[in-house]
Amino acid sequence: MSIIDVKHLTKDYGFGRGVFDVSFHVDKGEVFGFLGPNGAGKSTTIRHLMGFSNPDSGETQIFGKESFHQYHEILQSVGYIPGEIALPAGLTGWEFLRMMQSMQKHKDEERLHDLLELFELDPSGDTKRMSLGVKRKLAVVTAFMSDPEVLILDEPTSGLDPVMQEVFIDYVRQEKKRGKTILLSSHIFSEVDATCDRIAIIKDGKIVSDFIADDLKHASQKNYRITFADNTQLAIFLKRNLSNDEIKVLGSSLADNSVTISTDDCYINNVIDMLSQYSICGFTHLKETLEDYFMSYYKEDQDFGGALQ
Repeated sequence: MSIIDVKHLTKDYGFGRGVFDVSFHVDKGEVFGFLGPNGAGKSTTIRHLMGFSNPDSGETQIFGKESFHQYHEILQSVGYIPGEIALPAGLTGWEFLRMMQSMQKHKDEERLHDLLELFELDPSGDTKRMSLGVKRKLAVVTAFMSDPEVLILDEPTSGLDPVMQEVFIDYVRQEKKRGKTILLSSHIFSEVDATCDRIAIIKDGKIVSDFIADDLKHASQKNYRITFADNTQLAIFLKRNLSNDEIKVLGSSLADNSVTISTDDCYINNVIDMLSQYSICGFTHLKETLEDYFMSYYKEDQDFGGALQ
C-alpha cells in the first residue's frame, strides 16, 4: 500500500531550476532513497511533500491526503528532518523540544531520553550558539521523538561526524524493522546503500532511474577485466569478439594488455571455455557499486560543487 505519493510534480523556478514531472511512491514499511547531488531537486520535492509549497502542476500526497491543503491533518504522523536547519533564536534546546512536543501533541519522556542518550545530545545550550552537528542532532531527535508512522529525512546526516552517521544508519534500520515508512534524501552513497529498499536518482529536476536496490547488487549482467600475456593475445581476442553476442567489449588497454568485458551470468561458462584458448594472466570481476551506477548518469558532468561524497 502506497503511503507517500508524488504524481507528476512540477515546480519551475526558471533558468532550469526546479522539478519537472517527478513521480514516485513509497509503500508502507519501505525505505525509499532519493539520491542526487545538491541542487538536483531533492529538497524542492520534499518541501512540496511537507506542504510548504504549492506545485505548478501535479500533486503530492501522504496517507492519500493532498499535502498543501491538508498538511495540518498529516504532520502529526510525520517526522521531518529538513536539509537546512534553522532553529528559532532565544530558546534552549530543551525549550525547543518542549515546544515541538506541544505542536506534535505527543509526549514520551522515556523515548526522548533514549534518543538523547543514543545521539549523545545535551540540549541545555542556546540554539543560537549550537554547532551545526549539535543542531543536526537536535533535528534528528525532534523528528523521531513522537514515534511517527512516516519519516521524511532530507540530508539527515549532513554535519554529523562519521560515528554519529553510523549510529543514525543503524537507527534507521531499526525503525525500518518496526514497519516505518521512510523517504531518505541524500547524496551519500553509503547511507543510501545501507538502508534503502528502492532508490530513485534525480538529475536536473527529473527522475532518471527508479530501481530496486537488490536488483543492482544481484544483477545478472556483470563486468570483468581480463589481462592477457601479451599484446598479440589481446589483439586476437579483440578481433574475434568485438561483435560476439555473448560478450560486449567495454574497453581495452595496450599498456597492460587488458580488456574489460560485459556478459550475462547465463553465458559465463561459455566465456570461460572461450578464454581457455588464450594465455591469460588475470580474470577479475568488477563489481558495480551504487556509486558506479549513479555516475553513469552524471559522467558527463565535470563539477558537482562538492555535492557528492
